Amino acid sequence: MSGPGLPVPDRVRELAASAWVFRWQVELEAEVRFAGLANRLESLGAPTLIVELARRAAGEEARHAVLCARMAAELGRPVPALSPPPPPAVAPSGLAEEEAVTYELTAACCVTESVSVAVLTALLPAAGAPSLHRALRELLADEVGHARLGWAHLALARERGRTAFLGPLLPAMLEGSVDEDLFLPVEPAREEPALLPLGVLPHALKRELFARSLEEVVFPGLEGAGVDAAAGRAWLAARAGAAGDAPASR
Repeated sequence: MSGPGLPVPDRVRELAASAWVFRWQVELEAEVRFAGLANRLESLGAPTLIVELARRAAGEEARHAVLCARMAAELGRPVPALSPPPPPAVAPSGLAEEEAVTYELTAACCVTESVSVAVLTALLPAAGAPSLHRALRELLADEVGHARLGWAHLALARERGRTAFLGPLLPAMLEGSVDEDLFLPVEPAREEPALLPLGVLPHALKRELFARSLEEVVFPGLEGAGVDAAAGRAWLAARAGAAGDAPASR
């Protein structure tokens, strides 16, 4: 997957393989999460289209896991034989079921999938092998649909006046959506441009795309749905400032 005539350092290849194994795990967790959300949406009387989109997303995430496992194997690291355990609930305790479902869809789709779209869009032109390019293109097409699922649900929740509760919860939601070290220094190999042709962002670029996605897509979208994003913006500014990045601007 490195491309002809472009040797890749062993450490960079190891990091890329680990990233694809991690994605495999995330996709399997997302499959379970979307399947559960589809059932919960149906129980709440959500529109049939929203329920069907959530069920379709579960099937697409299962297919994504297969793609990620294939990419990891091509890089020399097969995924574990056993699937990861079911993902924990992400909504804070004490929320009513309707609010908990809205929280989980906002976190999974409006935040995580919107950021994923930005990441995959950046990776696609740098793909170093046809198989990787096909995988990234397939992932991107589906993730766009998953993000739209979240925004569609949030629009319906706004019509019922059920979105304002999310504002104060945004810092916890965002904290749960990032890797623990996203705003921390990392080993030099994780900043190598050679990661890009293997379908992995260098660390600083990953952080930059995360912040840009929040500022340009997520926060404006939330505000358009009646959510005060001030607490989320403050969280991002604090984390970016601690990392030595330029403060996020409105």
